[in-house]
Amino acid sequence: MIKIKDVFSVGETMIIFQAMQIGNFEDIPALYQKIGGAESNVLIGLARLGHDVAYMSQVGRDPFGKRIIKSIRAEGVDVSNVKVSSDNPTGLLFKEQKTKEATHVYYYRKDSAASKMSVQDLPVDVIRASKFIHLTGITPAISLSCREMIFKIIEIAKENQIPIIFDPNIRFKLWPKEEAKEVILDIAAHADYILTGLSEAEFLVGTTNESDICNLLTKNEGQVIVIKKGASSTLFSINGKLTEVPTVPVSGIVDPVGAGDAFAAGFIHGLLTNQSLERSVYFGNLLGACVIQQFGDIEGLPNREEFEMLCQSNEQVDILR
Repeated sequence: MIKIKDVFSVGETMIIFQAMQIGNFEDIPALYQKIGGAESNVLIGLARLGHDVAYMSQVGRDPFGKRIIKSIRAEGVDVSNVKVSSDNPTGLLFKEQKTKEATHVYYYRKDSAASKMSVQDLPVDVIRASKFIHLTGITPAISLSCREMIFKIIEIAKENQIPIIFDPNIRFKLWPKEEAKEVILDIAAHADYILTGLSEAEFLVGTTNESDICNLLTKNEGQVIVIKKGASSTLFSINGKLTEVPTVPVSGIVDPVGAGDAFAAGFIHGLLTNQSLERSVYFGNLLGACVIQQFGDIEGLPNREEFEMLCQSNEQVDILR
């Protein structure tokens, strides 16, 4: 019998090379490696909070692929549906933080193992036995077979009344803008929860007016639209009603990349623990505040005990020591 999972997600996890200091790559003598990928970041955040989550991906038969599987498994994520390819390599990403505000990303993921995933690889029984499906706009961008796979997951989810949480996570380096817009809007139309940044929403619907964004993105009754606005209050909408949730102040930002994935993990944790939408958004803001104070996408994600301590505190979030 297939065990019920709290969340199922699919995507590409890469090895990330990053410096421990701010500056240009050509001037920095050493880089360190870690893992990162939007979907696996979210699942790791959820696993640290005690949830049973499953990940589907594909890595190369190389040291990088081995590290990815070992690292995600060590976090408590079910990696039984992460396959190893002998024909294609693990994707790589180099992250350069030129200033505190400017981060540059360089991808080496063309024809990567993950890009070769297809409908035939889907663990249909696992998907059907999941409480939530988490998707991003990254996976459909890495190949046409992955795009077809994402829409098949949506079909399975709809047939089994499984809510879909969708983060557009637009990556313009991966595909043309018009293609990205068309596909992402198509996926969003099927999602039960859309977690978008303000600039992403402006690209998708052509306005920064928050009420108009929510109205234009909403295609079904009960659909929830969440708009993340950086340091400004996060906004969510359901059936035309807008609500703002204050962000969690921090003493300083070290690395802003990964904040959106952390938000998704906190938000989904709220849904899984039957919290209100407002409280779920607050959880998202809280995890985002934790992550941006450390280098790396997942390093700042709290465990359940740390998370509960933070929730009990009304002070600004500083790095837990």
